[in-house]
Amino acid sequence: MWLHRVPSGIQRAALFAARFISPAALAASGVLIITALALFVPPFVGMADNGDYYRILYGNGLYFSLPDYDSQYLGHFVREYGIFQYFNEHQTLLYSSQSLLIQLALAVNKLVYSTTVFDIRIQAALLTLMYTAAIYLLVEGITFRMSRPKGYAVAALTVFVLGDTAYTAYFNSFFGESIVLIMMVFLMASWLLFYRKRYNDYVLLTLFTVSSLILITVKQQNAPVGVVLAVAGVSLLFMRRNRLFRFSAGGALALLFAAGIATYVWIPKDFVNINQYHAMTRGILQTTDNPEKALETFGMDRQYALLKGTIYYAPYSSVDVDGSQMGENFYSKYGFVSIAAYYAAHPSELGALLNAAARNAFTIRPPAMGSFEKSAGFEFGDQTRFFSAYSLLKQAAAPRTFGFIVIWMLLVTGLYVPGFVQAVRARDMRHIQKMALMAAGMGIGLSGIIVSIIGAGDADLSKHEFLFTLGFDLVSLLAVSDLIGQELGYRLTPDQTPEPIPPGTVYPPIANKGVNA
Repeated sequence: MWLHRVPSGIQRAALFAARFISPAALAASGVLIITALALFVPPFVGMADNGDYYRILYGNGLYFSLPDYDSQYLGHFVREYGIFQYFNEHQTLLYSSQSLLIQLALAVNKLVYSTTVFDIRIQAALLTLMYTAAIYLLVEGITFRMSRPKGYAVAALTVFVLGDTAYTAYFNSFFGESIVLIMMVFLMASWLLFYRKRYNDYVLLTLFTVSSLILITVKQQNAPVGVVLAVAGVSLLFMRRNRLFRFSAGGALALLFAAGIATYVWIPKDFVNINQYHAMTRGILQTTDNPEKALETFGMDRQYALLKGTIYYAPYSSVDVDGSQMGENFYSKYGFVSIAAYYAAHPSELGALLNAAARNAFTIRPPAMGSFEKSAGFEFGDQTRFFSAYSLLKQAAAPRTFGFIVIWMLLVTGLYVPGFVQAVRARDMRHIQKMALMAAGMGIGLSGIIVSIIGAGDADLSKHEFLFTLGFDLVSLLAVSDLIGQELGYRLTPDQTPEPIPPGTVYPPIANKGVNA
């Protein structure tokens, strides 16, 4: 008995918990309580606007109602916004699935709070409930069939990592990262539950598809995620022999691929120019030793070398960044493909930019944005440290080189390849989903880095690389959890009969180490 050295009172409490509280419920409850304390108990924790809110705000019927709002950029979190009453003259600047959440929060706000004032905590409450459900499913997928002591250890680790306020502070903001966080957890949870053969496959396929679609379309930067999922998800086609499932899975993957392409195509021209400007001035010109020669490679005038290191939003610039001359002689000369080709031909410059990206790749909460309201009495730009141990430790201790990222990916791959090979030999198409899931997680994270540096250079990397830092945490959490539960190898349990089954194959019974009630 694993409690034989523990005092009797604690033993009884632990036995009660082991009987009635699963590791998944424990993790979800822990994240819920910590997030509620941070976001809904004064002083409220959130994230200050860095100037991007207007992109999503006006098109959804909201506006900045505080007279001194501009003075609070970056420094203070703002909780209340005005709701347009009669006519909204502003067009939608950004097509994003985030608008679905804002509209839902707005409807609830009008029902329970006010028809003229929007309190962002209404949105945060909805996101917190969604996140709690996502955490439950993720931990259920990890700990299913794991012994309770090990399951509780995984639950505690999950709360430590994913309950960090560096992640949940996004709920009290209009940054799309809040949706990215929740949908990534739902995505990985559904795929993990496929592998576990837990719950109905069609229900899980629906969850997988919906969460993936929302993830892809929440930010234009996430367009490559559709391609990654479509490629890695091919393994789902072979998980079952059932034609209906294969047709459904194939349709879902085709939809995800199309969503990725559409998300890229629909990027508004204004945002294209911003990112394109930074891709050159904060990317190629920033890393090359000879800016004039680099410009000639693209057929551009050498005088644009003067723009090296500048940003699009600079109040004083030597050129009109939105002028027709820039459009004709600058923006029209290059794009994502030509920049990628340039870096392929200049690996040293690509390496320098990748290392610059790696220096920001392990920061969850951008250092520029404050966490508190101005009325709470905190200094401009102050950030909360409540339940932030993981994010602070990660930022301080993680090696900041791209070489470390490569080593991490090789290490994770090496841990899962033996079990993957054994599953392939046994023709167990359900078991190979674990390897496909880990590959997708790493691919999604890596796409966050590649798209950021090629698409916008080193501009605002700590925020643009959120997808990588989240992918890193989720993949690492799953790998460590599998080490704790000794789940890395291939092991067939009686209720995991693979499909298809080779004729005449008989599998010997294998006892479970522990079962979640």
